[in-house]
Amino acid sequence: MDIAHLHFLVAQADPSQRHALVDMLGVLGAPRVTEVPDGHTALRCFQDSFTPTVNVAIIDLDLPGMDGLALIRTLAAMHCRARLIVVGNQPANLMFSVETMAQAYGFDLLGTLTTPVSGARLRELLENYVPQDAGVLETAAASGPSFTFSEVGIGLQARQFEPFFQPKIELETGQVKGLEAFARWRHPEHGVLGPGAFIDALEQHNRIDFLDWSMIEKSVERCRAFHDMGIPIAISINLAPETLAHPQFMEQIAACVGRHRLLPDYLTFEIPESSVLTIDAGFVERLVRMRMAGYGLAIDDYGTGRSNLQLLARIPFSELKIDRSFVDGASKKRALGTVLASCLGLARSLDRKSVAVGVETKQDWDFLQGLGCTYAQGYYIASPMEAAAFPGWLEDWRQFF
Repeated sequence: MDIAHLHFLVAQADPSQRHALVDMLGVLGAPRVTEVPDGHTALRCFQDSFTPTVNVAIIDLDLPGMDGLALIRTLAAMHCRARLIVVGNQPANLMFSVETMAQAYGFDLLGTLTTPVSGARLRELLENYVPQDAGVLETAAASGPSFTFSEVGIGLQARQFEPFFQPKIELETGQVKGLEAFARWRHPEHGVLGPGAFIDALEQHNRIDFLDWSMIEKSVERCRAFHDMGIPIAISINLAPETLAHPQFMEQIAACVGRHRLLPDYLTFEIPESSVLTIDAGFVERLVRMRMAGYGLAIDDYGTGRSNLQLLARIPFSELKIDRSFVDGASKKRALGTVLASCLGLARSLDRKSVAVGVETKQDWDFLQGLGCTYAQGYYIASPMEAAAFPGWLEDWRQFF
């Protein structure tokens, strides 16, 4: 952690606690710390063009004049880009709601501190600091260039798109139980590109089905190749509702698996939660036919929509994929852990498998294992990889487990 170049603002009403925070920052190597006793003075620091840019603002909720909540709201209206650390002595569930509020206002929140503040906890939060410019550069690099609909279409026709695969692990045994396919464009000039480069162009022209069919065909082809290598793995494929709604969807899928001599049991289609929670009779019929034919059906991004639980129970899904927003931090935040446990309990009560995505740490893994989650996916296990890399990765994983 290098914070020597950062400017900190400490807004804390209690003088002894404020001085303690300043001392802790000094021990951690922060040379520039501005301390203020109230919200209005803190606000002036952001408005004053002569004050150096504040990189991290440590804001106490109980500030006189303008309290911490009002200060955060006002700074958001000013489009302030400082990172926040919120200090308070409120109950954990209320502090969690404060975190949610700050993030909803658009702030990058490093975390919360309870009083009296622990130097170790402050250090832990500052370990999460990433310089703003670096973050912007990383985002830009991750998204890469963008392309027109015509350019994406040419790439699809040239078969430049291919699935990369991320393993899905059974938490109880550590066995690899499946792979999720992620669309990648192997561009002749720009290298391997993620969805940020091509999804918008397809969606704007309502032709996401072009990509879906390319991924289905190539994923089934790769699945057959894995089986021929003695790796009878199952594949999960993301599916847009527009693709599923096509009148000949079932016939085309049957033809595809027939060409590659694959049983439907080895294919699961992942459909967003917002798409499957419908009372459209034709759409529900297609879901029923899919399950009757032997294909798996996963509700993806569960928790991001407005679920009607009665309707959810009527959908013939086989897996419930818990959105990463419920997984990240659940082992540390009681409220989030309770929500995650509730989602997993729902899957069990409906006799369905559960899949937690976004598993980034061993702490996430252990927590999910303790809650009885069925499967886990995430960078702690592996990032999406090209098909040729999977057999070697699988051999290494089996040796580990």
